[in-house]
Amino acid sequence: MINRYTILLFIAAIIGLVSCKNNDEVFPPKVSTFFNVVNASTDTLNFYLNGTRQNNGSSINPNAQSFYLTVPDGQQDYQFKKIGATTILFSVLLNLKDSANTSLYIYGGSASQTFTTNDVLLTYKAHPDTTQIRFVNVSPDAGSLNVTVGDTVSFNSQAFKSSTAFALTGGGKKEVKIFLAGAVTAKIDTNIVFLPGGIYTLYSKGLLNGKGNAIFDVGVATNH
Repeated sequence: MINRYTILLFIAAIIGLVSCKNNDEVFPPKVSTFFNVVNASTDTLNFYLNGTRQNNGSSINPNAQSFYLTVPDGQQDYQFKKIGATTILFSVLLNLKDSANTSLYIYGGSASQTFTTNDVLLTYKAHPDTTQIRFVNVSPDAGSLNVTVGDTVSFNSQAFKSSTAFALTGGGKKEVKIFLAGAVTAKIDTNIVFLPGGIYTLYSKGLLNGKGNAIFDVGVATNH
């Protein structure tokens, strides 16, 4: 009788250990990544994952951004709708990597009119008082562009959908010029204030002969 009772206790202990092990394995760690939408189109947009709106703070207006939002890593179907619409305008299938910074640039109303950049930021702690600036060409009909920021930063021959690396410069008001390929006169010549320690993306947007929100212009997205 004692032996039988001992055996039953032993079997119960083994079952308990197996159950604990199984419980540990059914909850794998969740991995997230960081996703930023830059709206260079003429529509005000919202984006969704699995039917749930992600940019809850506000809609993404033309020449605005969502800022970095935490989303699951791996392959996801990102759905976009115009503000107030119930139907999906377009969907973009993206496979984002864990702990990376990714920006999606939208310049039209279809998935084919989008592209992503891998946002490799310089170490902020190493440059706390220095401004970081890069350039992204989001103008489909402008060809390659040359860009200068003040007297210290220049980006040359940037094709459509291309992105430069971040360059270091000082903060303050900078004259920003954008030139069409081969031109000596700037197509855009404006002043922009950059905060020390800030990380920024300058991007061209619109069409050379565009009107209203589609006019050829420069936008500024914040990466930090």
